[in-house]
Formats: sequence, C-alpha cells, structure tokens
Amino acid sequence: MIPFGTGQMAFSIGRRQFITALGGAAVAWPLAARAQQPGKLPTVGVLGSDATTFGPWTAAFVARLRELGWIEGHTIAIEYRWAEGRSNRVAEIAAEFVRLKVDVILTVGSAVTTLKRATSAIPIVFAVAVDPVGGGLVASLVRPGGNVTGLSVQQSDLASKRLELLREAIPRLRRLAIMADVGYPDSVLEVANVEAAGRTLGLEVAPLEIRRAEDIGPAFEAIKAPPDALYVASDALIAANRTRIITLALSARLPTILSYRDYVQAGGLMSYGPNYADMFRRAAEMVDKILHGTKPADIPVEQPTKFELVINLTTAKALGLTIPHNLLVLADEVIE
Repeated sequence: MIPFGTGQMAFSIGRRQFITALGGAAVAWPLAARAQQPGKLPTVGVLGSDATTFGPWTAAFVARLRELGWIEGHTIAIEYRWAEGRSNRVAEIAAEFVRLKVDVILTVGSAVTTLKRATSAIPIVFAVAVDPVGGGLVASLVRPGGNVTGLSVQQSDLASKRLELLREAIPRLRRLAIMADVGYPDSVLEVANVEAAGRTLGLEVAPLEIRRAEDIGPAFEAIKAPPDALYVASDALIAANRTRIITLALSARLPTILSYRDYVQAGGLMSYGPNYADMFRRAAEMVDKILHGTKPADIPVEQPTKFELVINLTTAKALGLTIPHNLLVLADEVIE
C-alpha cells in the first residue's frame, strides 16, 4: 500500500478516489485528533459509588489528565455519575453512557460486569479490581481482550497482610468478624481469602453478610459471641455506607481493619492497601492511550506499586488500645 500523503498517490488516482481514500483515513485517526473538530470534545464517563468517596481519586485522575494535555472543559469533557451503592443505578448509568456515546468509561471492578453487558464497543478502564481474570472482566492480565483493561489488586496477599498488622495492633486477637456484600463476587472472594489467612493465624472468622444498606444494622445486631475486631471488605455498597458501618463498629467497641485511608479518616482504626489516588492517576494514563487510538485489548492490566498503612490514634484511644511503637513507625500516616 502506498503511504498516504505522497505526491505519487495524489497524481496516480482520480479526484473521486482521492476523496474516498481521504475519508477512509479519517476513520482511523486517533480520537484526540478528531476531537479537535468544533463542538466535539472527547468524553470520559466516570461511574463511581459516591462523590465523597471518589472525590480525591477523581481529582488525582483529572490532575494526571491535565499533565498529559487533557484540560477538563477545554480539550476533554467528563461526565460524573454516582450509583450510591444501588446495583440498579449502575445499570441505568451504563445505559446513559451508551446513549451519550462517551469515548471511554472510568470505573471500578464492581461495575464492569454491568457495563460490559451494556456495551462491547465503548472502552472501559477500571482503576481498581480485585480479580479481573477470575471475575471474567478480562481474558488475562497481559492480553485483556475485548473492550476492558485497568488495574488489579492482589487481594489474597492483602488479606494476609491486613490480618498480620491487625494482630500486631491487637495481640489478644482470636475472633474476627468480617463484613462483606455477598452480592458482589469480589467480596465473596475476599471473604474466602480472609478465612484462609485467618486459619493460618489460628483465628476464628465469622462473616457478617449484607446485600443492601438495610442489612447493615441487623448484621451488627446478629453478632453473638463478641469478636475482637472487624474486617471490612470494601465495595460500592460498603463505601456508600462507610460512616454508618464505622459508627456502629465504634458503638460496639470493635476495632476495624479496612482497605484504604478514607475509612480511617472517617473513624476506622487502621487500613492497609494500595494508594488509590495513584491507581487513578495510572488509570488516566490508560485513558490517554485509548484517546490516542490504542485498543483496551492491547493495554495490559497493571498492578499497584504503592501501598500504605494508615492508623487512627484517636480511634485507638477511644477503644482503649495502645498501638505498638514499631507499628506506628511503619505507618505512612498516623491520624491524631
């Protein structure tokens, strides 16, 4: 094939053929180039649990986009939608994004299955997912296939690490409750990982199963033998109701181990997990590649490189706990 744009091509084909060739080439232009046409900005649809939780993460996402040359409202449009922990709302937002013909959707793993049912054409980037291969989100980490890629969290390793840190903070730890949304497959997997890690450490693990916000109160009331601590498996439902969960845990005098700093800032005892803001920044880099024409199928799923331990000393004191000095030294942030 003769490279497009050479003088030989322009003179060797007729005017009509030239115009046809030009139109065909335009189809292959990167989205970024086509987006410069008046009245059409490339659009990213952001689907999250709630604005409060996602606020710091989307700020990191937008900041990285800006560094890459995408200025919100000028060279790119962003449509924010919040599901508030309701699965039916996720389906509604997915359908809306399809109608809006957004160019890319940014979300987290809990929404991807619903989004995939709504579209196989719009690229989907998940900033966080527990087991994207096991959950059927992608074919493999190296070759995702389809219209989905993103960043994966190694949850089995994290479960073990969280329990080790929790036992260091609470040497008397023997019985552990774990709250999880059993309607979300990744949370079910996390419960299994926690139970396996608990057996290794000689802990008794008692699941507190929820499927909707109305189940949270009764789950706490159903606790019989008082546990020594509560492990909270995060998902959209948990995130949207984190304040209530932490309040009930404090009322029951239950120390909590959680997945990220926002929960600890809201009153949880401690968290260990990847730096979510960093993962959203890296998701912005994937979105940038897609907007420049790379297919999601050709962008390998990445894994977190930054992990952080956050401890709330105010909560520890309220619970009558003394956090060992060596654990405080390890912490990336101590809230007082």
